[in-house]
Amino acid sequence: MSISNQPSGPPNKSQAGPNLAVYSVGGQIGCATLIIVLVSLFAGIGLDKLLGTKPIFTIIFTLGSAPFSLFLTYKLAMRAVNSINPNKPVATQPKPVEEEEKRE
Repeated sequence: MSISNQPSGPPNKSQAGPNLAVYSVGGQIGCATLIIVLVSLFAGIGLDKLLGTKPIFTIIFTLGSAPFSLFLTYKLAMRAVNSINPNKPVATQPKPVEEEEKRE
């Protein structure tokens, strides 16, 4: 009774583009988050050494990088979604008055 996780047929080549785009966005977001955290960490350490303070700037910058990282993650993801699925004009429902005019 083993269940295989492998697909039964050949891979679908029509989904290769969207899958690659998803992996690309994930890579961008991961790298951006890592860079933001590292820059804030080293900036905090540098300011703490420069000013002779305890690790207050390191803590503030590291904690401050979290909301900025979330905001950047949202922006990158929304930009990717808009580029994958561009806005298509939505078909509007005809007004009831227009329907009656068309019937006559």
